[in-house]
Amino acid sequence: MSIDQHYDQQLDTDTVLQRVHQHYPEGASLYQLAPLDQLHIGGIKASERLLRNFNPAQHQQVLDIGSGAGGLMRQAALAGINMIGLDITHALNRLNLGLNTCLSAPVHNSILTADAHHLPIANNCIDLVLFQHSFLNMPDDVQVLRECRRVLKPGGHLVMHEVVSGPAADQMRFPVPWAENSSHSCLLTQTILASRLMESGFDIIRIEDWSQDALTWRRRQLEKEQGPSSKPSPLSPALVLGSRFKSMGENLVHNLETEAIRVVEVFASATAE
Repeated sequence: MSIDQHYDQQLDTDTVLQRVHQHYPEGASLYQLAPLDQLHIGGIKASERLLRNFNPAQHQQVLDIGSGAGGLMRQAALAGINMIGLDITHALNRLNLGLNTCLSAPVHNSILTADAHHLPIANNCIDLVLFQHSFLNMPDDVQVLRECRRVLKPGGHLVMHEVVSGPAADQMRFPVPWAENSSHSCLLTQTILASRLMESGFDIIRIEDWSQDALTWRRRQLEKEQGPSSKPSPLSPALVLGSRFKSMGENLVHNLETEAIRVVEVFASATAE
């Protein structure tokens, strides 16, 4: 199974969009769409935190690699930050474009279906490259980082909100949202990730560990998903991830609790050539 098949095998884009329009005929808010388009650990609050790294005056050309269903892109657009989205999964790109029209204040953005290992973008034209739970699907991380360095302007920035391999990686359970099994889970340790960045022409400004916040959030989400509810949410990650979502959520809690995985934010700068 290819990585794009992992993400689109249980996704019916037209049905998802019909459901959104049915429940929010006057347009949805970012928070109402979040169960569909903020599928990373930490949800929309993690994206709010990540966006603190962005300066609309400085970061005018932003590339979101692995943009998925586009929640961060819409959130950024409403904050005055325009992004180019790039994802290898065409079905997710269709969902991204469709959800743009589902907002109460619709947004417009550019989306490319392409492989991050070979970016269809000119040299030295991007101000900031972003990964949010997408670098973990990159089998040739060195090639991807070289491509990022190529398209970034000297002094441009790279931001990551990523899952890394933890000290108890042997405790890892699958499936997880980004992988059915280990074949598509390309996790590096934090130490190796830092080394790869520096070898690829980046200066690391900071790395922050978000693991405890991530675990607290995922436990709270699991309680909501498993507990009784008199008014269930009309939208759910299961509409995108399918019947696997229940076990994925349980496994995320286990993997965070056992430190099979950790969650980090990385902020780095492209070195001057």
